[in-house]
Amino acid sequence: QGQLVESGGESVQAGGSLRLSCVHSGYKYSINLMAWFRQAPGKEREGVAGIFSGGGGTSYIDSVKGRFTISRDNGKNTVYLQMNSLKPEDTARYYCAANFVGGSWSDPSRYKSWGQGTQVTVSS
Repeated sequence: QGQLVESGGESVQAGGSLRLSCVHSGYKYSINLMAWFRQAPGKEREGVAGIFSGGGGTSYIDSVKGRFTISRDNGKNTVYLQMNSLKPEDTARYYCAANFVGGSWSDPSRYKSWGQGTQVTVSS
């Protein structure tokens, strides 16, 4: 069973930027799809961005398009989430997900592996 470790979350002011990192290790097979999710208190976990290994295709939820960028460095076993123009509504705990079993990339039930999360807090 592999491991996912997120880092990079902190408190920032609205309009600021952060880059989250997720290092994955111990996976026997190459990871076809990795994604970032977030969960705010009292809300459901939602998919923020996903990236495929083949061709590096990406997907985003509408609320972050043009502000967030997901990327991956296979040599470093790391997936990044660059977050710009942050808004208070981006405040949440952000999770890295892997071991996608098919279906919709933004459905958290389709992933078998999760990191512990990293907290992002955006103040106005």
